[in-house]
Amino acid sequence: MTSIERRITQFGNSLGVTLPYKMLEDLGVSKGDDVQIVKEGNQLIVKKAPKRVDLPEGITEDFFQFLDEEMTAHEKALKGLVNR
Repeated sequence: MTSIERRITQFGNSLGVTLPYKMLEDLGVSKGDDVQIVKEGNQLIVKKAPKRVDLPEGITEDFFQFLDEEMTAHEKALKGLVNR
């Protein structure tokens, strides 16, 4: 895990931090890309935002989030089924 310290600065009426180019490059993002910021306890985690797609009628983002969580939780078992 890479750790750096940055100072909170003001950008117009907002506060923010700048991120080193190398870290952004390693994350696979560049100027104009969307990122997700997730709060876990007292930490903020910056992730590359998933690409947005038009969802079929009747399917919600919550469903896909639930599906992703379940697939992550059962990843080992699902991968084991591939080899059967």
